[in-house]
Amino acid sequence: MTSLPADRMRPADRILVQILVGVTLCHLINDVIQALLPALYPMFKADLGLSFTQIGTIGLMFQVTASIFQPMIGLLTDRHPSRLGLPIALGLTGTSLLLLSQAQSYPAVLVAAIVMGLGSSIFHPEAARAARLSSGGRYGLAQSVFQVGGSVGTSLAPVLAAFVILPLGQAAILSFVLLVLAGLLIVTRISAWYLEAQLQHRAALRSAAASGRPRPQVIATITILCLLIFAKNIYTTSIQNYYTFYLIDQFGLPVQSAQLLLFLFLGAIAVGTLLGGPLTDRFGTRFVIWFSILGCLPFTLALPYANLPLACLLSVLIGLILSSAFSAIVVFGQELLPGRVGLIAGLFFGLAFGFSGIGAVTLGMLADAYGIRTVFVLCSYLPVLGFLALFLPRLVR
Repeated sequence: MTSLPADRMRPADRILVQILVGVTLCHLINDVIQALLPALYPMFKADLGLSFTQIGTIGLMFQVTASIFQPMIGLLTDRHPSRLGLPIALGLTGTSLLLLSQAQSYPAVLVAAIVMGLGSSIFHPEAARAARLSSGGRYGLAQSVFQVGGSVGTSLAPVLAAFVILPLGQAAILSFVLLVLAGLLIVTRISAWYLEAQLQHRAALRSAAASGRPRPQVIATITILCLLIFAKNIYTTSIQNYYTFYLIDQFGLPVQSAQLLLFLFLGAIAVGTLLGGPLTDRFGTRFVIWFSILGCLPFTLALPYANLPLACLLSVLIGLILSSAFSAIVVFGQELLPGRVGLIAGLFFGLAFGFSGIGAVTLGMLADAYGIRTVFVLCSYLPVLGFLALFLPRLVR
């Protein structure tokens, strides 16, 4: 991309910007639908009499389904480019909405979560590749813009659930099918460019199949990145899935007020994600990863002991600082193995979903056994793993 004003851009630059905006909007739509699931947990818990463990299992089925297939799909589409991936992904996400709107039992909600996970497993590696192809070389900026679409969608879900679905009932879930239809229209217009761009870069991707680094170093580096994803996503899962219950239990807030405070945290993630891209391009992925995860440690340690106003402030600070890590990790991995763009995106997105799913059910079991506050005390130490970023190699583009 370029820094020229829009009216002075070359046609090719303008097309790249349009593609990136389109992919980002689709990410917003996809993730607002997927984030409705945890936002609806209080409703399903009350209507179906679910325990925290069952709520965590719903999250597990979604996250594990989403994580298992993402690396395979990323590797497959690295080798066999296709224009059908994004439309199929959004189609599955829309189907999950139909199932959720009619679910009258715990197994029915589980089935809807699995279908939603399948849509996510196709969408994220495909959309992440499209964002990189439209980056014009500014990979950090493109990845963060793409990620901020998902973060904005995730942050909007609790508000939409609180003011649309909870007052009108479960049937109101169907109204969100309109968003899916809008996303399908966008990806249909993008798909022709996407296939052509993949084919044009196919030879380059094959020739760059190896980074030239020793295999043990590559394996060690990928392992460190996976552990950092673990720390970030388990902590984020604790907030996304159980922060509303924590606020209700600790401060006696009504559900709608708790959802609004969750929106503040998720909104901070969206802002931090957007800022993380330029910081990554300016200071490098290694520094941003280190600062993002380790920098929020003082605030996570203080959160379980804070009063309500301070807890709100701390959650916003945590969201701002922690949120830039994932985009930087994805860009770091893609630069480490430049010929495996889809595989890296699929692996890291898959691990993010997988860790979130395992964390959701594990934290739910801990909440049932020891109380919701204990969950936040234990999770507050996770950013200590940010020290591992000091062992990442320095990459030269």
